[in-house]
Amino acid sequence: MDKELLDRLAPFRDEAVEQGIPLAEVERWTASAARPCASLSTDGDGPVVGHFGGPLLLPPELPDPYYPLIATIDLAALPADATDLQLPAGGHLLLFAHADDPYGRGGGGEALYLPPGTAVEEREVRDGATDFSDDAKTQEQVLRLLEQYPQGEMRLSRDVLLPSYSDPDVPDHFWTALVRDHPRAEQMSEVWDEVGWRIPGGGPLQLGGYPSDEYGGEGFHRESPDGQNPRDWVLLADWHPGLEGREGLTVHWPIRLPDLAAGRFDQATATIFWNP
Repeated sequence: MDKELLDRLAPFRDEAVEQGIPLAEVERWTASAARPCASLSTDGDGPVVGHFGGPLLLPPELPDPYYPLIATIDLAALPADATDLQLPAGGHLLLFAHADDPYGRGGGGEALYLPPGTAVEEREVRDGATDFSDDAKTQEQVLRLLEQYPQGEMRLSRDVLLPSYSDPDVPDHFWTALVRDHPRAEQMSEVWDEVGWRIPGGGPLQLGGYPSDEYGGEGFHRESPDGQNPRDWVLLADWHPGLEGREGLTVHWPIRLPDLAAGRFDQATATIFWNP
């Protein structure tokens, strides 16, 4: 990670030292735990690396997706060092999600990777409301959420994150394995919780980095075979759109490192965290 990104953690380092943590321990923590991520937004003056919402371009042989399209990311336009994920150098990554599911499944989503040169056709972007219920009130509620989904050019800003959680009762995920390796992990996480929000950056969609909450990634554990190493999982993407009526909602797309390396993005099963 380059010095410019690490320098953005200066407020964290200053506060940690102020609270009595030796600087050497702080530096060891940032060296092992800091992760670069790509913050994606419709705002800013960063390079365009995709788009939010339609058009929905899919291979002719694929069925229409169940979930609404959130974003299409042009991986060729994304700098290789924007994240520490082993992403393909080209092609497009599509993220789909629904923030609500009246049938009680709690929302959900999926990811799809289209390699360079994939033949595609434009599909109609469905509102999805009638997929969930025939009830007019329910359809209205779903449409109200979908109308708030971002649309337009996607611009990149580079960011850096530290984990802000260290709860030992959360099932093993890649971040809990990391924080348990450091004797001051809980204190470091508390400091980041205090000052991380003061460091400029962030967009509603994030590639790489850490989830914004430790419980929202329960799919890391639920989708894993028993005994699987939690270090085999990383966060592919995080979406916190700030929807009216779903304030605080986040969608997480976790993926196993072997699936990421092999380009099996369809194995990234989205999970939803919402604590109203």
